[in-house]
Amino acid sequence: MELDFEVVELDAPDHPEEGELAPDFERPLVNDEYWEDASLSDLTDEGPVVLLFHPMDGAFPTTYMWNEIRDRGFDEYDATVVGVSISTPYEHKTTLDERNIEDTDFALFSDPANEVAERYGIANDLDGMTGISEPRPATFVIDEDRTVQYAWAASEHPAFPDYDDLEAAVEEIAE
Repeated sequence: MELDFEVVELDAPDHPEEGELAPDFERPLVNDEYWEDASLSDLTDEGPVVLLFHPMDGAFPTTYMWNEIRDRGFDEYDATVVGVSISTPYEHKTTLDERNIEDTDFALFSDPANEVAERYGIANDLDGMTGISEPRPATFVIDEDRTVQYAWAASEHPAFPDYDDLEAAVEEIAE
């Protein structure tokens, strides 16, 4: 099968592994009604968190990831599901609407400088764009102590998490 795009091998990530502490951060968190600064620790204080790093809003990997998360009913688990990308709060509001996830508890962190992905060791320099990077697709399931219980990061672009494995990790922690 001939692909309409090139598969690109990515450098090895240096992300937090299972059993390690997830780096805390504070960024604008966008939901269906508004956005406000929030930290990862604010969210983990309330329970487990599923952290989804994805490319900028509108990119096909982002669309595919959020459609899969929505269609699998991740909003029904006792865990907070949040995304992180370089997109602005305005773009995130559009994504929530376009992906039909505005009526869920899903929210998106806005990180235009890509500093959170840098801290997580999953920043991806965009080919042909000097000084521009975005997160590679990555997923982390984090418990109330901010300990990583599940971690996955793409080793090529495009790549997607094994949603069955991610769902099993969420089911285990959100029981």
